[in-house]
Amino acid sequence: MSMYSNEKDTKNLTELLSKLQTLYHQKKEQLEVLHQEIEELRSMLSSLNTLISTKSFLSADQLFSEKEKRPDDYFKEDIAPEEFKGTNIKRKIFSEDRNEEEHLLCVLNFYDYQKVNIKFIDPEIRAIDETNENFMNVFLRGALIKIKEKTPNLSISYDFYNNTKLIEYININNLTSIKDYDIITEKIRELLFIQLDKL
Repeated sequence: MSMYSNEKDTKNLTELLSKLQTLYHQKKEQLEVLHQEIEELRSMLSSLNTLISTKSFLSADQLFSEKEKRPDDYFKEDIAPEEFKGTNIKRKIFSEDRNEEEHLLCVLNFYDYQKVNIKFIDPEIRAIDETNENFMNVFLRGALIKIKEKTPNLSISYDFYNNTKLIEYININNLTSIKDYDIITEKIRELLFIQLDKL
Protein backbone atom coordinates (compact mmCIF):
# COMPACT_ATOMS: atom_id res chain seq x y z
CA MET A 1 0.00 0.00 0.00
CA SER A 2 1.42 3.34 -1.06
CA MET A 3 2.04 6.31 1.19
CA TYR A 4 -0.51 8.31 -0.80
CA SER A 5 -3.21 5.71 -0.20
CA ASN A 6 -2.52 5.70 3.54
CA GLU A 7 -2.73 9.47 3.71
CA LYS A 8 -6.03 9.44 1.78
CA ASP A 9 -7.55 6.79 4.09
CA THR A 10 -6.38 8.68 7.15
CA LYS A 11 -7.91 11.90 5.81
CA ASN A 12 -11.23 10.17 5.08
CA LEU A 13 -11.31 8.58 8.51
CA THR A 14 -10.45 11.92 10.15
CA GLU A 15 -13.30 13.65 8.27
CA LEU A 16 -15.67 10.84 9.24
CA LEU A 17 -14.57 11.13 12.89
CA SER A 18 -15.07 14.89 12.78
CA LYS A 19 -18.60 14.50 11.34
CA LEU A 20 -19.48 11.87 13.91
CA GLN A 21 -18.16 14.04 16.74
CA THR A 22 -20.15 17.03 15.46
CA LEU A 23 -23.29 14.90 15.14
CA TYR A 24 -22.73 13.44 18.62
CA HIS A 25 -22.44 16.90 20.19
CA GLN A 26 -25.50 18.17 18.30
CA LYS A 27 -27.58 15.24 19.51
CA LYS A 28 -26.28 15.68 23.04
CA GLU A 29 -27.29 19.36 22.99
CA GLN A 30 -30.73 18.42 21.61
CA LEU A 31 -31.13 15.90 24.41
CA GLU A 32 -30.24 18.53 27.00
CA VAL A 33 -32.80 20.94 25.52
CA LEU A 34 -35.42 18.18 25.47
CA HIS A 35 -34.59 17.30 29.04
CA GLN A 36 -35.08 20.96 30.08
CA GLU A 37 -38.40 21.11 28.19
CA ILE A 38 -39.56 17.88 29.84
CA GLU A 39 -38.69 19.27 33.27
CA GLU A 40 -40.58 22.49 32.51
CA LEU A 41 -43.61 20.50 31.35
CA ARG A 42 -43.40 18.30 34.44
CA SER A 43 -43.31 21.41 36.63
CA MET A 44 -46.31 22.95 34.80
CA LEU A 45 -48.28 19.69 35.10
CA SER A 46 -47.48 19.52 38.80
CA SER A 47 -48.60 23.14 39.31
CA LEU A 48 -51.84 22.54 37.41
CA ASN A 49 -52.52 19.36 39.31
CA THR A 50 -52.01 21.20 42.62
CA LEU A 51 -54.26 24.05 41.50
CA ILE A 52 -57.05 21.72 40.37
CA SER A 53 -56.72 19.59 43.48
CA THR A 54 -56.96 22.67 45.68
CA LYS A 55 -60.11 23.79 43.88
CA SER A 56 -61.85 20.44 43.76
CA PHE A 57 -60.27 18.24 46.46
CA LEU A 58 -59.60 15.70 43.70
CA SER A 59 -56.42 15.14 41.77
CA ALA A 60 -56.44 16.15 38.11
CA ASP A 61 -56.01 12.47 37.20
CA GLN A 62 -59.15 11.59 39.14
CA LEU A 63 -61.10 14.40 37.50
CA PHE A 64 -59.85 13.38 34.08
CA SER A 65 -60.80 9.75 34.64
CA GLU A 66 -64.49 10.53 35.13
CA LYS A 67 -65.20 9.49 31.56
CA GLU A 68 -68.72 8.21 32.27
CA LYS A 69 -69.91 11.73 33.06
CA ARG A 70 -71.15 13.35 29.87
CA PRO A 71 -71.45 17.14 29.46
CA ASP A 72 -75.26 16.82 29.46
CA ASP A 73 -75.12 15.39 33.00
CA TYR A 74 -74.13 18.82 34.33
CA PHE A 75 -77.32 20.39 32.98
CA LYS A 76 -79.96 17.92 34.18
CA GLU A 77 -83.11 19.65 35.34
CA ASP A 78 -83.74 17.29 38.29
CA ILE A 79 -80.65 18.19 40.36
CA ALA A 80 -81.47 19.61 43.79
CA PRO A 81 -81.08 23.43 44.01
CA GLU A 82 -78.85 23.06 47.10
CA GLU A 83 -76.17 21.52 44.90
CA PHE A 84 -75.84 24.81 42.98
CA LYS A 85 -75.38 27.12 45.95
CA GLY A 86 -72.41 29.38 45.32
CA THR A 87 -72.23 28.69 41.58
CA ASN A 88 -72.05 31.39 38.93
CA ILE A 89 -72.11 31.10 35.15
CA LYS A 90 -70.78 34.36 33.75
CA ARG A 91 -71.19 35.45 30.14
CA LYS A 92 -70.03 38.59 28.35
CA ILE A 93 -71.38 40.10 25.16
CA PHE A 94 -68.98 42.02 22.93
CA SER A 95 -69.33 44.01 19.74
CA GLU A 96 -66.74 44.74 17.09
CA ASP A 97 -66.38 48.12 15.46
CA ARG A 98 -65.02 48.82 11.98
CA ASN A 99 -61.47 48.78 13.34
CA GLU A 100 -62.16 45.21 14.61
CA GLU A 101 -61.80 46.33 18.22
CA GLU A 102 -63.95 44.50 20.75
CA HIS A 103 -66.18 46.48 23.08
CA LEU A 104 -67.89 45.00 26.12
CA LEU A 105 -71.63 45.66 25.91
CA CYS A 106 -73.07 43.55 28.69
CA VAL A 107 -72.26 41.07 31.48
CA LEU A 108 -74.68 38.31 32.52
CA ASN A 109 -74.34 36.28 35.72
CA PHE A 110 -76.41 33.19 36.57
CA TYR A 111 -76.18 32.70 40.34
CA ASP A 112 -77.12 29.54 42.24
CA TYR A 113 -78.91 28.20 39.16
CA GLN A 114 -81.85 30.52 39.82
CA LYS A 115 -80.90 34.23 39.75
CA VAL A 116 -79.81 36.17 36.67
CA ASN A 117 -78.18 39.58 36.88
CA ILE A 118 -77.71 41.49 33.62
CA LYS A 119 -75.51 44.60 33.62
CA PHE A 120 -75.49 46.92 30.60
CA ILE A 121 -72.16 48.66 30.08
CA ASP A 122 -72.60 52.37 29.28
CA PRO A 123 -76.40 52.30 29.72
CA GLU A 124 -76.67 55.88 28.46
CA ILE A 125 -75.33 54.66 25.09
CA ARG A 126 -77.40 51.44 25.02
CA ALA A 127 -80.52 53.56 25.67
CA ILE A 128 -82.74 50.67 26.79
CA ASP A 129 -85.85 51.42 28.84
CA GLU A 130 -89.05 49.55 29.67
CA THR A 131 -91.01 51.28 26.91
CA ASN A 132 -88.36 50.63 24.24
CA GLU A 133 -90.10 48.79 21.40
CA ASN A 134 -87.13 46.50 20.74
CA PHE A 135 -86.86 45.71 24.46
CA MET A 136 -90.51 44.69 24.61
CA ASN A 137 -90.55 42.70 21.36
CA VAL A 138 -87.15 41.01 21.48
CA PHE A 139 -86.53 40.51 25.19
CA LEU A 140 -89.86 40.56 27.03
CA ARG A 141 -91.99 38.81 24.41
CA GLY A 142 -89.13 36.84 22.83
CA ALA A 143 -87.76 35.45 26.08
CA LEU A 144 -89.30 36.33 29.45
CA ILE A 145 -93.00 35.88 28.67
CA LYS A 146 -92.30 32.45 27.12
CA ILE A 147 -90.18 31.42 30.11
CA LYS A 148 -92.81 32.70 32.59
CA GLU A 149 -95.43 30.43 30.98
CA LYS A 150 -93.34 27.44 32.14
CA THR A 151 -92.08 29.10 35.35
CA PRO A 152 -94.91 31.10 36.96
CA ASN A 153 -92.71 32.17 39.91
CA LEU A 154 -90.34 34.04 37.61
CA SER A 155 -89.92 37.68 38.62
CA ILE A 156 -88.05 40.64 37.15
CA SER A 157 -86.87 43.98 38.49
CA TYR A 158 -84.74 46.82 37.17
CA ASP A 159 -82.08 49.17 38.49
CA PHE A 160 -82.01 52.45 36.58
CA TYR A 161 -79.07 54.58 35.55
CA ASN A 162 -78.56 57.85 37.46
CA ASN A 163 -82.26 58.44 38.21
CA THR A 164 -83.22 58.14 34.54
CA LYS A 165 -85.55 55.67 32.80
CA LEU A 166 -82.55 53.91 31.25
CA ILE A 167 -82.03 50.37 32.50
CA GLU A 168 -78.58 49.61 33.94
CA TYR A 169 -79.35 46.25 35.60
CA ILE A 170 -82.00 43.60 35.00
CA ASN A 171 -82.55 41.18 37.89
CA ILE A 172 -84.41 37.93 37.23
CA ASN A 173 -85.36 35.54 40.05
CA ASN A 174 -86.59 31.95 40.18
CA LEU A 175 -85.12 30.82 36.88
CA THR A 176 -84.79 27.03 36.91
CA SER A 177 -83.14 26.06 33.64
CA ILE A 178 -79.80 26.57 31.93
CA LYS A 179 -81.71 26.46 28.63
CA ASP A 180 -83.76 29.46 29.73
CA TYR A 181 -80.52 31.25 30.61
CA ASP A 182 -79.33 30.47 27.07
CA ILE A 183 -82.52 32.04 25.66
CA ILE A 184 -82.10 35.14 27.83
CA THR A 185 -78.46 35.49 26.71
CA GLU A 186 -79.41 35.09 23.06
CA LYS A 187 -82.22 37.66 23.25
CA ILE A 188 -80.10 40.20 25.16
CA ARG A 189 -77.41 39.82 22.47
CA GLU A 190 -80.03 40.31 19.74
CA LEU A 191 -81.44 43.38 21.52
CA LEU A 192 -77.99 44.95 21.95
CA PHE A 193 -77.06 44.43 18.32
CA ILE A 194 -80.35 45.99 17.17
CA GLN A 195 -79.65 48.97 19.46
CA LEU A 196 -76.13 49.22 18.00
CA ASP A 197 -77.54 49.47 14.47
CA LYS A 198 -79.58 52.47 15.58
CA LEU A 199 -76.49 54.38 16.76
